[in-house]
Formats: sequence, structure tokens, C-alpha cells
Amino acid sequence: MSDGTCLQVENLHAYYDESHILHGVNFSVQQGECLSLLGRNGAGRTTTLRAILGLTSRRTGSIKINGAETIGWPAHRIAQLGVGYCPEERGIYASLSCEENLLMPPQVGAEGMSVTELYELFPNLKERRHSPGMRLSGGEQQMLALARILRTGARLLLLDEISEGLAPVIVQRLAEVIRLLKERRYTIVLVEQNFKFAAPLADRFVVMEHGQICMDINQQELPEKMNRLNQLLGI
Repeated sequence: MSDGTCLQVENLHAYYDESHILHGVNFSVQQGECLSLLGRNGAGRTTTLRAILGLTSRRTGSIKINGAETIGWPAHRIAQLGVGYCPEERGIYASLSCEENLLMPPQVGAEGMSVTELYELFPNLKERRHSPGMRLSGGEQQMLALARILRTGARLLLLDEISEGLAPVIVQRLAEVIRLLKERRYTIVLVEQNFKFAAPLADRFVVMEHGQICMDINQQELPEKMNRLNQLLGI
């Protein structure tokens, strides 16, 4: 059962300069829930994550995080509410070691995982802790990007295409970590092109098309809605 609404997005419009990308997006995520944002490339999924964190040039509407209206807030203040963003480009510092990358972001909450806990979760990172960021594989960089936000204490995680281009064994490990985070009542918004990765993990699925939401279904409805999903996503 949910403990209340963690994220409430209402009539969200977002812009990059003069480009109007999101057109009245509405959805909510309950505490401890994993919501997957689905859609073809260019549908507005990544822009939705960036708008939640205040990283678009302009946004209007309402975005409430744990009840706080954040639509007019700068990104650093939103992050301090315990929001962690794992972007598609990962943002690993090439010249810093794996462990230095891990320790760089500041704490935003009291419940951040310790380095010891994170190394238990991601044994590859412990083995590579002294390696510079540029020497890490794509999978190791993705693990590091996720571990880094878990150390900060963020409890609302915005994860953008974390399985993209990775070896199946790494994708499987990331799925195991997300299941563990759900057990620990983290709230997760997952943007994924890989439907097979997202399908067993998400409690609900929101499908986007042309910057709007065209479908909102829960895990139980998935079998009966698959034909429609196939049409929308081409899966």
C-alpha cells in the first residue's frame, strides 16, 4: 500500500527556448511506487524528467514533491528535497577515480547508503574503486551513476534509459537493484526504451506521445492492454 503521493504533476508545459515540448502532462506517483514512462523517441519522456528537476528553460503548471509546490524553484533547491536524477549521459568525471566520483555529490537526505553498502550492492565498483572514470566500462559507469545518487540520500529517483546499450548481465543486475530499492520504499520514475526491462519492475505505465500522455495503466492491466501498447510503442 502507498503512504501518500510523492510526486504530483498537473498541466505541465515545458519549453526549450521557443520549442514547446510538453503539452499539459498530468500524472502522480505514490511513495514506494515505480512508474515507467514509455513512448517512442521524441515523445517527451526525458523532458518530463528534466522538467521535474527544473532543467528546462521554462515550465508552467504544477509539480508537487511531497506536497511542496516546486514549479518556480531552481534545480538545486528541488534536488535538496531528496530528488536524484540519473541522466542518460551519466555524467561520470573522466579524471576522477570511481570512488572519488561516488563521493562527490553532497548529501540531500539522512538516509543515504554508505560506501560499504553500495559496494555490496555493486561489487564491480569495489573492484574498480581506484580506476579513473574514463577506464570504466559503460555498465560500470551506469552502476556508478546510480550508486552516486543512492549515496546522497535521495528517495525520489528519476532514471533515464539506465539499461540502454548494456550487456545482459549488467541489465539483470540493475533490475535486481531496482527491486531492492522498491522493497526499501524508494519512489522511482523510470524512462525506458527497453520494455522487457521495465515491464516486470514497474507498478504503473504512462505512455507519452507528442508531449502528452495517451495511456495510463497498472501492472494488472498489462496483459489486456498489450495490443494497444504494441501499436503505440512498436514493440
